[in-house]
Amino acid sequence: MQRPPQEDFSLKETKPHLGGGKVTGDKLTSTYDLVEQMQYLYVRVVKAKDLPGKDVTGSLDPYVEVRLGNYRGTTRHFEKKSNPEWNQVFAFSKERIQASVLEVNVKDKDFIKDDFVGRVMFDLNEIPKRVPPDSPLAPQWYRLEDRHGNKVKGELMLAVWMGTQADEAFPESWHSDAATVSGADALANIRSKVYLSPKLWYLRVNVIEAQDLIPSDRSRFPEVYVKAILGNQALRTRVSMSKTINPMWNEDLMFVAAEPFEEPLILSVEDRVTAANKDEVLGRCVIPLQYIDRRFDHRPINSRWYNLEKHIIVEGEKKKEIKFASRIHMRLYLEGGYHVLDESTHYSSDLRPTAKQLWKSSIGVLELGILNAQGLSPMKTKDNRATTDAYCVAKYGQKWVRTRTIIDSFAPKWNEQYTWEVFDPCTVITIGVFDNCHLHGGDKPGGSRDSRIGKVRIRLSTLETDRVYTHSYPLLVLHPTGVKKMGEIHLAVRFTCSSLMNMMHMYSQPLLPKMHYIHPLTVTQLDSLRHQATQIVSMRLSRAEPPLRKEIVEYMLDVGSHMWSMRRSKANFFRIMGVLGGLIAIGRWFDQICNWKNPITTVLIHILFLILVLYPELILPTIFLYLFLIGVWYYRWRPRHPPHMDTRLSCADNAHPDELDEEFDTFPTSRPPDIVRMRYDRLRSIAGRIQTVVGDLATQGERLQSLLSWRDPRATALFVIFCLIAAIVLYVTPFQVVALLTGFYVLRHPRFRHKLPSAPLNFFRRLPARTDCML
Repeated sequence: MQRPPQEDFSLKETKPHLGGGKVTGDKLTSTYDLVEQMQYLYVRVVKAKDLPGKDVTGSLDPYVEVRLGNYRGTTRHFEKKSNPEWNQVFAFSKERIQASVLEVNVKDKDFIKDDFVGRVMFDLNEIPKRVPPDSPLAPQWYRLEDRHGNKVKGELMLAVWMGTQADEAFPESWHSDAATVSGADALANIRSKVYLSPKLWYLRVNVIEAQDLIPSDRSRFPEVYVKAILGNQALRTRVSMSKTINPMWNEDLMFVAAEPFEEPLILSVEDRVTAANKDEVLGRCVIPLQYIDRRFDHRPINSRWYNLEKHIIVEGEKKKEIKFASRIHMRLYLEGGYHVLDESTHYSSDLRPTAKQLWKSSIGVLELGILNAQGLSPMKTKDNRATTDAYCVAKYGQKWVRTRTIIDSFAPKWNEQYTWEVFDPCTVITIGVFDNCHLHGGDKPGGSRDSRIGKVRIRLSTLETDRVYTHSYPLLVLHPTGVKKMGEIHLAVRFTCSSLMNMMHMYSQPLLPKMHYIHPLTVTQLDSLRHQATQIVSMRLSRAEPPLRKEIVEYMLDVGSHMWSMRRSKANFFRIMGVLGGLIAIGRWFDQICNWKNPITTVLIHILFLILVLYPELILPTIFLYLFLIGVWYYRWRPRHPPHMDTRLSCADNAHPDELDEEFDTFPTSRPPDIVRMRYDRLRSIAGRIQTVVGDLATQGERLQSLLSWRDPRATALFVIFCLIAAIVLYVTPFQVVALLTGFYVLRHPRFRHKLPSAPLNFFRRLPARTDCML
């Protein structure tokens, strides 16, 4: 496989004509100032009156046709109505207008051929211009004309103006770009929308004990556990150690709940009957979440007793409810002090707690201009030709935005601008590009999935405040055949800070709300809860209109990022080596100093060492001054561009095909047994190396422990005698003298060195470890 050159994957700075070029200083100051202005001809068809009837009854089925050159848009039609009201808006892109006259026709719907009722004509040169924040143009009544220009019966209320995409009529209007799309559902799927994630809570169920249970088999000790169900989430406690009719657990179960609370919490106390191979329900209770207490800090909530009800099946498959004295003691509350993680903590866009009372004031505003895309890859075929219907989705905090779909274009222009409040600078905004597969009859049984074209992440802390970043980002997607560039997306980003002091103060605050540190959740709990949170968010957003589908939400939230990948493992290993590279470089430099590779440098180090030992109060100031000078020196090479997806860092540019095939494999695997066996053996060999390294680290630690353990009596005796002599010598000798002698010994000339290991190292290597006790 031939890889594209590395420069194809690079970030490119651009200089678009933003906001019509209205610039004051460094900041643009016009409406929609982070996008390029797009001119549109708007036609608002409001209503008609006194339309003449064409049949015996004098009524007609009217609709309006707006025609501009080859473009034609129609309103819905009404049956038997002479005074219809439509209130629909049509938008025609100015750059595609090839006519000089706008024609608005009123027609009568007919099975054979629609009848012409009348029309209104407009000269495009005489249409007024309107730019928000100007008030909307008031519609006017226009008398209808026949084909010869003569006035006829009937009037049409219209408003016609030239505007931009900043017009409030733009999102809901019919676009000439989408003239080939028909049907209400398909039109709804191409419009821009703003979505809000549901408000998520952690529900803590503290199961304490149960009382007066009545098992059906009194001859055995019951093995009782509690099962809790909330929607699609099901958890259970361990079997109680007290095998009586009054079992105790004192165990926490954690769930994710979303407002509005639609499903109740269902708890059942069950007896594990091994002989019957089926657990017996001893009682159950249903608790609506609306009545559960909410906790905002670590203070305890009062517990309550809940009555258990038992259901038995009688003749005719009917259920009969029997109430009795069995009870369960629990502490239920919704945790408002936690942040419900639905994203990876490495690129989370929101870190606030659930309870709004605990939110702090915002520190700034993030503005995003989604300009256009270039060179998009064909995603599907229509009428035997390749095509792409692209739209963008951006996610930051609880707010999701979706741009309109540009039909049949490999270089779509959106020029849409969105704004978010920022509460923490150490957060990430994610922008994804997708192909809309729900047009032209795409909604079929089984459902088609919108294809991913690529995504971009931008960390706000890497941006300078009040600066407009305009860059073209590569859209990179990993395929089983390797990494592929699917095109480029052109973005404009600005992070405006409202209070510099508040933002600086945020760097001293914990990343997550304080409840994550006072009562931390386990890693296993967090993984499970994050999975449940992403499922709830994707389900709720897929029920919106138009839906933000499950595959989109999961791709934006990186649902599968925790799965095993050889490529990611290599990338993380090289990242660790990159971090340790600085320490390794310092070690090599010090080795050169000790071996006098550069005598002048070694002599200077001797002098610096002598000064620091004689004046130890200069050690810390010297270190911090050195770090300050390094930071100032590197300022001239500071990054000028936001970070972007790096194929080399991700080890995507040289990944082996089999490793990529393993990464795209399902879970559980769907590959043939011989391939699975080969991959298992490869994983065993890698694990064997890791096992060896971990064993070596354990060996060194055990040798340290054996210094005083008398496992080797001679070695421990030598070490104890050495410690006694060292204590006496260090007591009578000034510390500065000891430090000088030690430093000069370490930095001694190679002429006074031996190639054999030193005596302390030889002694340490001879100490016993527990490797000889291993099977």
